[in-house]
Amino acid sequence: MKKHIVLLPGDGIGTEVIQSAKDVLEAVSAEFDHSFTFETHDIGGCAVDMHGTPLPESTITACKQADAVLLGAVGGPKWDGLPSHLRPEKGLLGIRKALNLFANLRPVKAFPKLLHASPLKESVVSGSDLLIVRELIGGLYFGTPSERSSDGQSVVDTLAYTKDEIVQIVDKAFQSATLRKGHLTSVDKANVLESSKFWREIVEEKRTQYPEVTVEHMLVDAAAMKLVTNPDAFDVIVTENMFGDILSDEASVLTGSLGMLPSASINEAGVGLYEPVHGSAPDIAGKGIANPLATILSAALMLRHSFQMDDEAQLIETAVQSVLDDGYHTADLQIENGQKVGTKEITDLIVELIKSKSATISILNCYV
Repeated sequence: MKKHIVLLPGDGIGTEVIQSAKDVLEAVSAEFDHSFTFETHDIGGCAVDMHGTPLPESTITACKQADAVLLGAVGGPKWDGLPSHLRPEKGLLGIRKALNLFANLRPVKAFPKLLHASPLKESVVSGSDLLIVRELIGGLYFGTPSERSSDGQSVVDTLAYTKDEIVQIVDKAFQSATLRKGHLTSVDKANVLESSKFWREIVEEKRTQYPEVTVEHMLVDAAAMKLVTNPDAFDVIVTENMFGDILSDEASVLTGSLGMLPSASINEAGVGLYEPVHGSAPDIAGKGIANPLATILSAALMLRHSFQMDDEAQLIETAVQSVLDDGYHTADLQIENGQKVGTKEITDLIVELIKSKSATISILNCYV
C-alpha cells in the first residue's frame, strides 16, 4: 500500500521525536511491504522565523494533499512576546481548521510499569481505559473579529456552534462508543450555558440512532472531579472544544507521564493529523534525551485510523509495551530497576522488535 505522509516537526524536541516516529514507520513499511513517502514542512515558531507566519501556505497545501500528517510540537519561550497572530500555537489551530479536523481523539490508558508515577493511588488509576472525543474547530477558541473584542476595559470572546458542528462530533463519539464498551458520557454546562443546553438536546436526538450505547449527561465540574476519583467509570467522553481541552489534559496525569499520550485529529474523509500530547520541551531539545513514545504511538493511531492498518498499529503498540516491560525508559520516566536510555536508543529497541516481529501483534489490549 502506498501512502504519502507530511511531517511537521515544529519546535523544540519536535524534530527528534518525529525522526523516531519516521524510523518506526519505515520499519513497519519494510516489514509489511508498504510504501510510505515523507515530506517535511514548517509549522509553529520555526515557521515564524523562516516564513514570517506560523502556518505558511506551502504547509497547508502539502497537508491537504497528504494521506496523513504527523506533527511533533510547537511553541517555546522564544516566541512568547510575539503578537497573537504570530504565536506558534496559531499554526496548530490553523492547520486543524484548514483540514477540517473536527474530532480530536485522546486515548488514555495506563501502563502498569508507570502507575507508580501517577499522582493518583494505583488502586484508583489501575484499569483506567477511556477515550476523550473533543470537538476541535468550533466553540470559544474560534470566532470572527466581530466575536472577539477588547478595548482595554472589557473583553469579549464568543462561544458559538452550529447544529451541524455538534451533530458530527456527537456522531463520531457514538461510533467510537460502539467499538468500545458502549458507554458514552456527554459533558456540558447545561445548567448555565445556552450552547450546552443545545448540545444536550442534540445528544438526546442522536441517541435513538445508537440504541446499543448507554448515554449519561454530566456537568463539566462533576466530570473533572470524577476523572480523578473514579476514572474507571468512563468509557467514551464527548464534549466541546474548551471543556475537552481541559479535561483531556487533566486525564493525562492518570498515566503518570505526558510523554506516553498520543492523539488523533480526524476529518470526515479519514485524513488525520497525529501528534503527541506533550509540548516542545525546549530545555532538553537537541540533548538526545526526549521521550519519543507518544509520537510513536501517535504514528500507530495514524496507521489505524487513516490507513486501516490495524495489525501494523498493534505491532507498534505492543513493541512499545514490551520495551517498557523490559525496563527501558527515557529520563522523564521512572521504572524500578529499569535502564535509562536516550531517544535514539529506545527508538532502536522498538525498531528491532518490529523487524523481528517478536512483539505479538494479536494482543488486543495493547496498552495494558
